[in-house]
Amino acid sequence: METDILFLSLTATSVGFIHTIAGPDHYIPFIVMAKAGKWTQRKTFWITILCGLGHVGSSIVLGMLGLALGLAVQKLNGFENFRGNLAGWALIMFGLVYFAWGINRAYRNKPHTHIHSHGEDPHVHQHTHQEEHLHLHTPEGKKVSMTPWILFTVFLFGPCEPLIPLFMYPAARHSWWGLVFVTGIFSLVTISTMLAVIFLALKGLNILPFGKLERYTHALAGFTVFLCGIAIQFLGL
Repeated sequence: METDILFLSLTATSVGFIHTIAGPDHYIPFIVMAKAGKWTQRKTFWITILCGLGHVGSSIVLGMLGLALGLAVQKLNGFENFRGNLAGWALIMFGLVYFAWGINRAYRNKPHTHIHSHGEDPHVHQHTHQEEHLHLHTPEGKKVSMTPWILFTVFLFGPCEPLIPLFMYPAARHSWWGLVFVTGIFSLVTISTMLAVIFLALKGLNILPFGKLERYTHALAGFTVFLCGIAIQFLGL
């Protein structure tokens, strides 16, 4: 293996890890949505994989087009910044809409009592009317959750800022196989770090007692995503 490609691969490993950890948008939306929606581990895993592939894959496709067309890296950086702004605002809007939906859901699901009478033995019980995640009804009557697809769309627009200028263009100067290898390392580390942070955080959250806050988890999730979008858009995280 060429020394320069080896150095780029090691750098891609560290930058992929730090880039993911430093960007709360890589894991916070999945953590709060999985908790609020009571996603299974399998569902959380595959949604994270799908969004992660969309996140790195969109930058890979753009970088390959830039290399094939001989475009300067500065032009691609400008387009990546534009995509990043779209993703940031999309995260903010999604968070706000989900927060409003969560508040409405919590209000409608306020615990209340019913009196039932079985002969001469009336009794009272308390319950709530629970609903699922944001969904659409198909003609067959099945519920299709929209949340994963909204997250995927946001991540598809969200660029991997270091990938093209720091790794794809330098690696392509040496060889195409080096480009594939370095890009693959960066993508693998990025998605693996996302999964590790998400599952560790969920393991911790599942230990905490939410009590009466349980019916507000959707609202809290939406507000958290909104704050995450604000941090990305205005604080540059």
